[in-house]
Amino acid sequence: MSTLPCYFDYAATTPVDDRVIQAMVTCLGREGTFGNPASSSHGYGNQARQAVELARRQVAELVGCGAESIIWTSGATESNNLAIKGIAQSAKGPRRHFITSRIEHKAVVDTVSQLEQAGFPVTWLEPDRQGLIQPEAVRQALREDTLLVSLMMVNNELGTLTDIAAIGELVREHGAIFHVDAAQGAGKLAIDLNTLAVDLMSFSAHKIYGPKGIGALYVGDRARPLLEAQIHGGGHEQGFRSGTLATHQIVGMGSAYALASAEMVEEVQRISVLSAQLREGLLQLPGVSLNGDPLQRVPHTLNICVDKAGFNALSLAGDIAVSSTSACNSASSGASHVLLALGLTQAQAGSSLRLSLGRYTQAADVEKAIAVIAQRLSS
Repeated sequence: MSTLPCYFDYAATTPVDDRVIQAMVTCLGREGTFGNPASSSHGYGNQARQAVELARRQVAELVGCGAESIIWTSGATESNNLAIKGIAQSAKGPRRHFITSRIEHKAVVDTVSQLEQAGFPVTWLEPDRQGLIQPEAVRQALREDTLLVSLMMVNNELGTLTDIAAIGELVREHGAIFHVDAAQGAGKLAIDLNTLAVDLMSFSAHKIYGPKGIGALYVGDRARPLLEAQIHGGGHEQGFRSGTLATHQIVGMGSAYALASAEMVEEVQRISVLSAQLREGLLQLPGVSLNGDPLQRVPHTLNICVDKAGFNALSLAGDIAVSSTSACNSASSGASHVLLALGLTQAQAGSSLRLSLGRYTQAADVEKAIAVIAQRLSS
């Protein structure tokens, strides 16, 4: 029986926490909470509705907002589409200009590109050499007709942080809507939407030890009257997203977010220690350099460039599970658009690795990763 390699691809997806699985199982089978949450005329539906609303409160508690502002979706990709297209469709006046960056997740890049092809003017911000989108760059890009700015909280390939607090203030003063993709931020950073100048924020469950296929969109008061639904058929979720709610997945997301609320501080501290160990060990190896800002980042994700011909993630696959790019780029077999935007060559982007740590990473795993990469470099 083969042994799976050590897992260093938490940024792509996380395993579902056993405690989350237990919560989800209670929603399955004849004895479970299997009713349709929209069926309010009997106990089965009401029981399911109560489970859904508890989960909504659990998500809201982690990100600092009222539960009524959380809209269920199928994941962060749908949340991004709903936020961006939903605001675009409300553009009845002169405001039609969008601002985003070259290093966003493909769910944002491709969505904004589609709007651009449809005639919406778009400003594509370039990152600095450290992979950061600076507030000043946003300020200079804002125009009288700017409708929406969409930027991610944590870059999914680099782990770098965007100063969304400062950018949000700039956007709000300008009268535009600010959307933030926080799929890689929730559970890693403290988020308080009661104080942040953010109007729309996308979340995912499977990046935070919950199930795949479920996510949420925070809809703030400024965005609410402007947001147009993208899925119709019953007016569920306050009219923003129709469709029968997947109670078991929603309960799983709520449980995962509740666990993050209780354990995030301790977990981030533990991962920070392991990340420092991994980073120090790798950067001591010949030809290895860091992609992205060394300070303005989360400890969970490390992206390195390896100066060795033929070196890539596939050469490590038998021993450690890492990525050469994000899962969205891997699906299209393309080089990382994020690394290319930083100025790396195709060869450098191809020989870069993303190692991401998580809840089940141990010191022994870190030691193995350093040893395996060191061995490949010396061979």
